[in-house]
Amino acid sequence: MKGVITWFAENHVAANLLMAAICVAGFMAMMSAKQEVFPEMVLDMISVRVPYLGGTPSEVEESVCVKVEEQIQGVDGIKKITSTASEGTGAIIVELDRDADGQKVLDDIKSEVDRIITFPAETEKPIITLLERRRQVIDVVVSGDVSERALKIIADNTRDDLVAIDGISYAEVVGTRPFEISIEVSEQTLQAHGLSLADVTRAVRLNSLDLPGGSVKTDAGEILVRTKGQRYTGEEFASIVVITRPDGTVVTLDQIATVRDEFEDVDIASRLDGRPAAVIAVYRTGDEGVLDVTDAVKEYVRNRQESLPAGVALTTWYDRSEIYRGRMNLLTRNGVIGLILVFICLATFLQLRLAFWVALGIAISFLGAFFVIPWFGVSLNMISLFAFIISLGIVVDDAIVIGENIFSHRERGLGAHEAAVRGTIEVAGPVTFAILTTVVAFMPIAFVEGIMGKFLYSVPVVVIAILLFSLVESLLILPAHLSTIKHVRRRGEEVDSELATMSGLRGWYHRNKGIVSRQLENVVNNFYRKHLQWALEHRGLVVAIALGGFLIIMGVVAGGHIRFTFMPHIDADNVVCALTLPQGATVADAHTAVDQIESALDELKAEIAAERPPDAPGVFRYTFTTIGSQPRTSQSGPGIAMSAAGGAHLVEINAELEKAEIRGMSSSDIAIRWRDLTGAIPGAVSLSFTSDLFGGGKAIQVQLSSPHTDDLLAAAQRLKLELADYPGVTDISDSFREGKVE
Repeated sequence: MKGVITWFAENHVAANLLMAAICVAGFMAMMSAKQEVFPEMVLDMISVRVPYLGGTPSEVEESVCVKVEEQIQGVDGIKKITSTASEGTGAIIVELDRDADGQKVLDDIKSEVDRIITFPAETEKPIITLLERRRQVIDVVVSGDVSERALKIIADNTRDDLVAIDGISYAEVVGTRPFEISIEVSEQTLQAHGLSLADVTRAVRLNSLDLPGGSVKTDAGEILVRTKGQRYTGEEFASIVVITRPDGTVVTLDQIATVRDEFEDVDIASRLDGRPAAVIAVYRTGDEGVLDVTDAVKEYVRNRQESLPAGVALTTWYDRSEIYRGRMNLLTRNGVIGLILVFICLATFLQLRLAFWVALGIAISFLGAFFVIPWFGVSLNMISLFAFIISLGIVVDDAIVIGENIFSHRERGLGAHEAAVRGTIEVAGPVTFAILTTVVAFMPIAFVEGIMGKFLYSVPVVVIAILLFSLVESLLILPAHLSTIKHVRRRGEEVDSELATMSGLRGWYHRNKGIVSRQLENVVNNFYRKHLQWALEHRGLVVAIALGGFLIIMGVVAGGHIRFTFMPHIDADNVVCALTLPQGATVADAHTAVDQIESALDELKAEIAAERPPDAPGVFRYTFTTIGSQPRTSQSGPGIAMSAAGGAHLVEINAELEKAEIRGMSSSDIAIRWRDLTGAIPGAVSLSFTSDLFGGGKAIQVQLSSPHTDDLLAAAQRLKLELADYPGVTDISDSFREGKVE
């Protein structure tokens, strides 16, 4: 190492080329880096979903879930199998071992499931997929007091327009019922015409298709022949001829049946601030940047607003890029502040040029990390940006140690080159091991198993890359730059009289630097040296004091005086109320519960408005209500929730707030007050209010299993009663649902 350090200190061009290469490569990598809100990852989970039309939960469990579990339990690489039986669907989640080949296990599971031949006839083809995190970045809400059909058509057109924009590859319409053409025939009508339901079905099937007819060779060339008869609207289906009588008269479908060109009969409804709404969810795919996608969507919304029908509005909703943009701004702001503070401190105690080159090491280290992290599959996301921020405080330590030691040798009278080489070599060993110990401390995080391990993988990669580039910069590049400093005041030498009397900024700097240097030397020689000497003379007492302090700290931790939480509470800009009603609840039941929750929210808005100054900005922005699903609740946390099938029993009210610096109050306080005003919901299975930015899952989650359902329900009920006795425990629920009344 001594030879390499000496060579770079003597060859300034090589050191500058190394610095330039790191900076250019890092800058190019930063400009082309993939931007994500959260890191993209495969979840090491395989989903097996088997639709069973009309099946009750007990039938689905017996006829689908149990059979799939028994068939796939022998596949290598499976760690855990979890099944959920709900009405009409059996869902099996297979968790894989850490080292398992996900694609191979997926193929093996498909082969095993395909071998099951005892599924009921009403089941459809199993859907088997390897789960991945969805990369939704922003929603566009179409709202207005218009018909459901008009809202759906505008939403579909908006989705097509968004996908046509460069940089946006995928978007889907959610929160609306899909179109459906239904044909209803009464039994009396069939009997009157001597028909069966199969006759009507056959007539519809044969009169709604495109049929290829081969080709015809002519003198002008070969011509394809095709019959076009596919029907797309209710009016076209109504004109289908079902009966042709001998006298030539015909009976069309609309004469014997009711043809409705409407919507599928499912319990789905969305409202934005009380008005009917449809949502277009926009996703980031491939290397598309989250900021590029959201900026394009916002520009489209601004431009499209003028061409919409009266009473219809476009609104961006749940913009995931805001938190990403805020974290990026925080990194930039902290980086600039860190550079300025390091520069000021070093310039005050050491020398101006030395401070410049040491501070520059932060930027070089960061650019080097930007160049390396894509090799390890790390993108610019919330987690990796957090790693950059925490690295700001430790990345410059080695450069400060080496720079100060070189400066110390210059004060003793050594030449620039000799001081740079000797000062670097003296502390190269301790600095290297100091960096390596920090690297070793972060490295185990890269090997944490499970979803959380993949979620945190970016942190050690980023921190280790920054530290290693900081070490390279300190040992090879910094000495070459410091060896070019021509003059350093020797220890004990007074400030040059010409500089001391010089007016202007330069003279002010040198005069004050001399004062600070003398005060620092006075503290070191008269205070620190005296106490250090005392500590060396009383080694036993010093060790005893340190050990006593350690025991006191351990006692504080063991005594529970320092609280532990797996995921810290971070205020979000949304307060979400998730309500689950009994299975089989009607849309009217859901609307009744929604009215109670929204009335409590309106009361809360009035309370907050009365407490704030008249000219203060509002606290709430929008309120989005969903009946039939819980979109925000099911996506909380780094994992994927295994939710049951949708229905009117699922309700979610999402209140979007202004930014924390604008509203001036905690979202958790808003959630608590909203819960109090809402009160109990009659017949509710579960009711929860959340205001956390990140969801790490339930604080307490206990899994019970038993071959006897009655014993399992009794144990679950007893456990819930026991938990309810603890103060501070709320939102207690279980995953068992009785299903609809039979």
